[in-house]
Parts: sequence; C-alpha cells; structure tokens
Amino acid sequence: MASNPLKEKGFVPGDMRQENYDKIDLHRPYVDDIKLVSDKGNVLTRELDLIDVWFDSGAMPYAQVHYPFENKELIDKGIAYPADFIAEGVDQTRGWFFTLHAIATMVFDSVAYKAVISNGLVLDKNGIKMSKRLGNVINPFDCIGTFGADAVRWYMITNSSPWDNLSFDPEGVKEVTSQFFIKLQQAYSFFTMYANVDGFNYKEADIPYAERPDFDRWLLSELNTLVKNVQTYLDDYDPTPAGRLIQAFVIDNLSNWYIRLNKPRFWGGEMTTDKLSAYQTLYICLDTLSRLIAPIAPFYADQLFRDLNSATGKDNSKSVHLAKFPTFNEAYIDSELEVAMEDAMKVTSMGLSIRKKVKIPVIQALQAIAIPDTDAVFSAHIERMKDIITKEVNVKELQLMDGKMLVKNVKCNFRVMGKKFGKMMKAVSNAVTEMSQAQIAELEANGQVTLQADGQDAVIELADVDIMSQDIPGWSVANEGITTVALDITITPALKNEGNARKVIKQIQGLRKSQGFEITDRIKVIITETPETKAVLDSFKDNIAAQVLANSIELSNPAGEVIDFDEFKAVITVQKD
Repeated sequence: MASNPLKEKGFVPGDMRQENYDKIDLHRPYVDDIKLVSDKGNVLTRELDLIDVWFDSGAMPYAQVHYPFENKELIDKGIAYPADFIAEGVDQTRGWFFTLHAIATMVFDSVAYKAVISNGLVLDKNGIKMSKRLGNVINPFDCIGTFGADAVRWYMITNSSPWDNLSFDPEGVKEVTSQFFIKLQQAYSFFTMYANVDGFNYKEADIPYAERPDFDRWLLSELNTLVKNVQTYLDDYDPTPAGRLIQAFVIDNLSNWYIRLNKPRFWGGEMTTDKLSAYQTLYICLDTLSRLIAPIAPFYADQLFRDLNSATGKDNSKSVHLAKFPTFNEAYIDSELEVAMEDAMKVTSMGLSIRKKVKIPVIQALQAIAIPDTDAVFSAHIERMKDIITKEVNVKELQLMDGKMLVKNVKCNFRVMGKKFGKMMKAVSNAVTEMSQAQIAELEANGQVTLQADGQDAVIELADVDIMSQDIPGWSVANEGITTVALDITITPALKNEGNARKVIKQIQGLRKSQGFEITDRIKVIITETPETKAVLDSFKDNIAAQVLANSIELSNPAGEVIDFDEFKAVITVQKD
C-alpha cells in the first residue's frame, strides 16, 4: 500500500482518545482495505473463514493454562477442569455457556462446568431497562463512592436472587447501610467501649457452654443455626437467603434483643463470671459474623476481623479471607431454647403493643402481665423466660392464669370462609357466633373444630376466624393467633413513684452524655426538692446512684433548665466528682 488509508481519514496512530477512533471503522468491509506486510515482505490479509469468535472464549479452560503444550496433567487428570462454578449474564446462554460445553463435549466428552449462575439484568427502580435516552442510567462508581462497595454488593445480593432481574434503587442501598452495616458497627463499638474499660482481651479460658446463662446460650445457639443455614445456602449457590439470614440475625437477635437487654451486664463492677461470659459470647458472635459476611462484604468483613483479632490474637490470619470459614457446632444448637426465646419475644411484643394502645410508656412500671395457662409447652417456655419478659415489658410479675378467666369471642373471616362454605355461609356464621368457650378452646388447641350448620358438619379452622378476648376490668388484653396476653394497667402510687425514678435516671444519663462525660466518670447530682423527687429518693436513691455512677445525690434548689416530668417539674444538675 502506498499510504496508510487510516491516516488519510485523519487518524493518528498512538492517540487513544475516543474522538480519534471515531474517525475510522475497523469492521467489514473497511478492514479488508488494509494490507499488512510481514517481516519477509509478504502481504498479510484478514482470514476470511472464521469460526464464531465465542469459541475462542469457549476454549478458555484450556487456553488459560496453555494446554496441551503446558500443564497437560491439570486438564487430563481433572485437576483444573471441569470448573466447579462459573457466572455470567443471561445473554451468554447462546455465547460463552454454550461454547464452553460444545468444545468440552467434542474434545473431552465432558461438561465444562458443574454449576452456573446466570445473572439477570440490572434495571432502574421502576423495573425499566436503563438507557441514556431515558436518563435513568445509574453510574455504579457514583453509588460506590457514596455508599461504599460493600453496601452496594450487600444490597444487590440480598435484594433479589442473582438470576432474577434487579430493580436497582439507591435508596435501598442507603437503607442497607443504616439497617445492617450501622447496626453491626454499633454492636462492635458497644463491645470495644466496655472491653477497653475492663481490659478484656480474651486471655481467660472459655466459660463452658453449659455454665453460661440462658441468654448467652440462646445467642450461641442462634449463631450456630445461622452458620449451618448460611453454609447450606452457599453450598447450593444461593447467596440471597444466606445474606438475608445474616442481616436478620444482626438486626433482630444481636442488636435489638441481645445487646439491648444485656447492657447492664457490661456496666461497672468487677469481672464476674457472668460478665466474662457476656464478653466472650459477644466476641464469638462478632468474630463469626466477620467471617460469614466476607463473601458478600469483603472490605468491612476484613476490617472487623482484623480489629477484633489484633486485640486478642485469637486468630493470627493476616486477613479474614485467609482465615477459616465458620463451621457450626451441633452441640451448641438448642432448638428448645430458641423456640422458648421466640415465644418470649412474641409475648413481649404483645405486651408492648398493649402499652402503646393504652398510652402507658414503657418507662412507667406496671404490676403484672398474664398469659393463660392452656398449653403446657408454651407455659413452660414463658416460665423459663419470665425474667426477660418482665424486664422488657417493665412489670413486677408474670402470671400464668386459668384460661377460663378470659372470655373469648370468635369472628368469621368472610373473605376466606365465603369461598369455602358458599351458600352455607349465613348458617356457618351463626354457628361460629354461638361457639361456647369450650369449643373455642378446642379450636385453639387442635387447629379446627366441627360445628353444626343447617344440619351439616362445618369444619372451622383457625385460618377461617379471628379470636378475640374481652378485656378484664383493670386489665387490657391482646391476641395474636392462639396467643393471648393480658396487662394489668392499674397504676398505683408505688408504681407511679417507680416510674418517676426511671424518668430521673433517664434524664441524668442524658445529661452525662450531653456534657461529654466518660462512661467511667463518677458524678455528683443535685435535684430540685419536690414531694415527688423526695419520694423517689426515699425509695430508689441507691439504685439511681448505682445506675448513673453517682457518688452523691442531693435534694436542693439548683439553678438550671427546668425539666417537665409530666406530674412535676424539677431541675437536675450533674458534675464530675
């Protein structure tokens, strides 16, 4: 060729800018105008007869190890082939996925891979394909820059299965950050704050599992159940439910339940066996979580793992990705304890819902919560967990009462029963309305009961009806399925005084925080003298002092911002002592 035809179009060799390459087209037929010359002076032209270029990608398993010229045993002996797992977009079904198997079948009479995840498409938040024309394209690097790579990865994995299309919403990534990563970081921060004060570095021998309190054994049981289930899902190449289980564990079990209810075990005092058990349990939980989340959130997992183990030396691996993935211990899984705690959570939630309904805040102590003693197993669970329930609902006692004390009514779910009974519905409705307390008890116990409607048998199931309990004078009742909870809502002067004491503690703790005191600082407290504050200190002075780390609490007439306690007003001042 006398000249370079590309240069004639203004193309500048070596200039890699897009606008330079926009001047030329290297596709057929234009590429055939180009003639190259070999070192020997021969004219080189494009090969006209080509196999589908995807077969070049299909040869990847062998080409990457330069088979058969090198590493022949890796392929022939099945060491590096077939692949255990591959992943690509769904559009590769007729491309890479096919050619891999086609070559493997023709050359080796074998499959090319044992498992595959065919990724779906990433759409916008409304499920519409992203395009510049519609202006709905989300720049992934902008998202990563705003929320971090781990948050984006976690959102994409847990929002929908990899093989489903994903409707991507940045607000969802933001929610993952606040609900999951911040909760996990807060759990770690809580642990380190008190571990540093107490000098805990896990040098002590492990407290035997059987000697740990129910709360610790429950968390370890749930943790080992989590590891077991996560491993099952990951082994089945199904990361979405695995991530969701981890997230639920962190939010519901670890943060909102275990840490919130066990904070007093970490406060002040000497390193008792109970306190050491709490530290070891929480450490094991955080360390295990750092390993569990590593496949989905590699960067935060590594930071959490190294922060924990740099202080304790429990694992000398330089990275979580070089450490062993968790294995579950079947001996630590106590299904009975897990169900008992689940029952306690349910009763607690129902008790708190009653408080919300009658507008009595949790800070106000009440006398009793009661549960009908109609199921021996359920009652045993509640009795085992009564300390947790009474503390969380803030009541003095838990009562298992005779189920006959509650009068229950049954209401038809016409949407369900109308389809089931058709023209008999009116007669069935009348029969349901007239159900005796014994029949209602039978329905709750057995899940169904047979009634007579127009001379015919009508089998009524729990899903067909709503069961409600009538309030007892001085009590408020809640129902959820077959579970009934009653709360004594009568506030006596003694209970009111205890509620005021809790309000005082809350205000003092708030002042400690707002004034930047360290968690170990001892303080002096002065409170306005009123009949209410005098009654509070007469009954609860020592308890208040212990909780707020006060060396002294005095009644006087301090100057400062007046705090409204609803029934009275007072000024509280705190200072280091």
